[in-house]
Amino acid sequence: MTVKRRMVLGSFLAAGAFMGGKVRAAEGGGSNAAPAQPNNAHAEPGNATAPIPQHVHETVADQQYRPKIHFSPPKGFMNDPNGLIFDGRYYHLYYQHNPFGPYAGHVHWGHAVSTDLYTWQDLPIAIHETEAGEAYSGCAILDRDNRSGLFPARTQDKPQPGSVETAAQKAARLLEGKGEQDQRDIDRLAVGPLRGHQKSEYLAALRDDPVAGKDVPVPMAPALPPMAGGLVAIYTRATPQRQTQYLAWSPDGGQTLKDYEGNPVLDIGHNSFRDPKVFWHGPTEKWVMVVVRSREHKVSFYGSFDLKHWMHLSDFGPSGITGVDYECPALAEVEVEGEAPGEKRWVLFVSINPGGPQGGSITQYFVGQFDGERFIPDDTIVDLTDFGKDSYALQTYENMPGKQTVYIAWLDNWQYCEELPNKSWRGIMTLPRKVVLRRDTAGWLRIAQNPYKLEALRKAAIPFPLSRLEAQSSRQVAIPAGEAIELVLDAALEERHNSNLPDGEQGRAGRFVVVFSNRQGESLSIGFDGFSCQLWLDRSNLHGFSHPFFTGTFSSALVPGSRRFKLRIVLDASTLEVFANEGMSVGTALIYPANPLETLSVQVTNAAAVIHKLELYPLRQTVSRLEQN
Repeated sequence: MTVKRRMVLGSFLAAGAFMGGKVRAAEGGGSNAAPAQPNNAHAEPGNATAPIPQHVHETVADQQYRPKIHFSPPKGFMNDPNGLIFDGRYYHLYYQHNPFGPYAGHVHWGHAVSTDLYTWQDLPIAIHETEAGEAYSGCAILDRDNRSGLFPARTQDKPQPGSVETAAQKAARLLEGKGEQDQRDIDRLAVGPLRGHQKSEYLAALRDDPVAGKDVPVPMAPALPPMAGGLVAIYTRATPQRQTQYLAWSPDGGQTLKDYEGNPVLDIGHNSFRDPKVFWHGPTEKWVMVVVRSREHKVSFYGSFDLKHWMHLSDFGPSGITGVDYECPALAEVEVEGEAPGEKRWVLFVSINPGGPQGGSITQYFVGQFDGERFIPDDTIVDLTDFGKDSYALQTYENMPGKQTVYIAWLDNWQYCEELPNKSWRGIMTLPRKVVLRRDTAGWLRIAQNPYKLEALRKAAIPFPLSRLEAQSSRQVAIPAGEAIELVLDAALEERHNSNLPDGEQGRAGRFVVVFSNRQGESLSIGFDGFSCQLWLDRSNLHGFSHPFFTGTFSSALVPGSRRFKLRIVLDASTLEVFANEGMSVGTALIYPANPLETLSVQVTNAAAVIHKLELYPLRQTVSRLEQN
């Protein structure tokens, strides 16, 4: 940003602050009438009926498909991750949540915290649906210097956030020594709406009692370091007529969020203007907001010095794959591996729904430069974060140690998320993934993503010694029931020497296949084709869920001409995450076997294979949910 531009911005925002009014961006036109744009591209059936849906019976599927290491809501419906931030002690996961039923609608901000990004504890709803609208997606930041002026001066009477007993701590203290029946009673309170309670009664109860599951919440001891400010959330308040950006601040380290009385802080008169992601841009000393004008396929950039007054800086797009709506933008400065120390590029993530190449919702990204005002892509390349179709609306963590780029995404797709076989809860988050940039064989910078510190969950390895597979052979091992597992594989197909072996479905240059199966004949396969050097994922032979949009197979090109490949596969109940070639290709998929998968086999067709590495681990359960009987 030039000095002149910064002076104009400073004068503009100062004038807005002096007059006490909100800055309305010029493109809003100043009209009170919202333009004829849809609210969003997905329906919200939870809003179409009575405020509280009828009784929802838990089924066997609710337990069978509940992940052991992936976060899922205690009850109700969950979609986009929101407000991802590390406060110095706790990782916060806020999320889009309908606490009243397993469908989109009545959007609140659910909340959970963790000290390792895997072991999650539920906390009370952080932002509620109000008469002003639903609480759509947004972010959280640390306003360390109280630039917003939202935080009162710290005194002995008003100590640092987190240093006094909170509702979560009180619940934890009161629950000490209580038995399973008491915890069941608390769980029933948390899912009252699913039992036909009135909405107002439920909301009042939920505010008083934060425990939504079996486990005692983490005692929220002081987490934030001494600072003048604290944790602030910026989110979209949405009605059918208008979407505006709201500001909320936390007096207790993120456990509760209080709306700023001067909301909205940004209103351009649209009802398709949402999902702000805000960060501090050091070189230009201001806050930057990345937000989408969804149906126009534009990512808009705004600047502010105090989080209350915003000035439009620039727009990006339409670009890449437009689909129907742009959603959930994120801009992150990402490390470039293999180049000069400290080398980084900016990566702009933009989710689209519907219209993804695989169908439905997907996330694309652009690599480029950002000067505090404009994002300029390095080239015309656009790529997807996933070759599957069940990773969407990713958000990067704010304030990560070592300035690492780590994100969590919604492990689902809007094409079928409200029709899945589990009934009392719906929605799963991906594993946390660390992102770096790495050059591919053609020299293009692409993201590489891998599970973040998943190794800490490994239990003793399952013995599976294997160094070579002859053509037309296989080996198998039983996998433990009801546990998440991780397979680490480094293999290479040898050149085909026996021309008498069949071609056709066996592959002209051989195929290597990893198969998870059961005695009922269901199978899930991840395979590598030696002729095309491509990877596939096939969930079509699982029989627990059928839907016209539940695509069965996916594929990804790996290194051209290379018959060696690496796989890291994480299987957890109804989730599958495949990381190929150290995260250069990633496939994420929901899976619904009618019966539990029991066996892992590795097999080759008409070429032998050398196994450089094969490790199989059960993973320690980190997320526990108590299903009602």
